Amino acid sequence: MRQSWTSGELVDLWTLAGEDWRLVGNKSGATRPGFGLLLKLFEIEARLPAYPEEIPQQAVDYVASQVRVEPTEFAKYSLTGRTVEYHHSQIRQAMGFRSTTEADEQRWTGWPAEEPAGWSWTASGWRRRC
Repeated sequence: MRQSWTSGELVDLWTLAGEDWRLVGNKSGATRPGFGLLLKLFEIEARLPAYPEEIPQQAVDYVASQVRVEPTEFAKYSLTGRTVEYHHSQIRQAMGFRSTTEADEQRWTGWPAEEPAGWSWTASGWRRRC
């Protein structure tokens, strides 16, 4: 994740809007900026952070100001444990994602073995056979 953002980029990409507020609304203390930052990062990069340092300080300051919590509160937000796992679940659901199932894994494992007719797998990807 990029660490430096212009003010316009902060507004465009890190502003909580619409449905974001319903999701953030029932959070308090460190969970307000923490959840908001995870939500916006997921929207930007389609992933959740493993470490707090992955989130730019400019974004922490900007989102904290929106939720009216001191930016230092984010340091109290743990990226491990039940609370953040629940937040991950809320964010994935809000964005239309779901966890991988065993059925998914089995389907994906078998897929490359079932080469589509006329195609073959090479080191650079699928290629049409001539």
